[in-house]
Amino acid sequence: MNREQMIEKVRAEMPERRWLHTQGVMETAVILANRFGQDAVRAELAAILHDVSKYWNVDRMQKVIRDQALPAELLLYDKELWHAPVGAWVAEHKFGVADTEVLDAIRYHTSGRRGMSQLEKIVCLADYMEPGREFPGVDKIRELSEHSLDQALLAGFNSTISFLLEKGKRIFPLTIEARNSLLE
Repeated sequence: MNREQMIEKVRAEMPERRWLHTQGVMETAVILANRFGQDAVRAELAAILHDVSKYWNVDRMQKVIRDQALPAELLLYDKELWHAPVGAWVAEHKFGVADTEVLDAIRYHTSGRRGMSQLEKIVCLADYMEPGREFPGVDKIRELSEHSLDQALLAGFNSTISFLLEKGKRIFPLTIEARNSLLE
């Protein structure tokens, strides 16, 4: 499957406003990859596929998590997290992506994890700060990304954790580990 065919299939999986977000993540991931000396083609590939299952219904995502033996603990946390590991599974099994680093960039783009690769950081950060994102602190994250991938991502995780604390929601352990590992 070539890039254009993949884009059309992914675009068909989501509403237009989410496709605009995906385009923003693609563009931002390429910029960040070039800025920080990483492979822009791989960053764009992960960005194209990062939200491929975002608009699947809950039952469909639960079925993939259970049937494919994805981490069952995911089901104990906010369903907003589920589309990332499900998306990695879809990228591998439906789109034929074999690059484990690209798959991990999709898998951990919502949660992060300890010891993230540069590609994982780029896709996670691009998802935080693509041009369509508007939330308190996003301009600071964009500013930090001009100089430091780690500092910008740390600000992104801090924003997510603060948001979840304010809402009284559970925080996925990998997000805390990802944040803390950036301080080491």
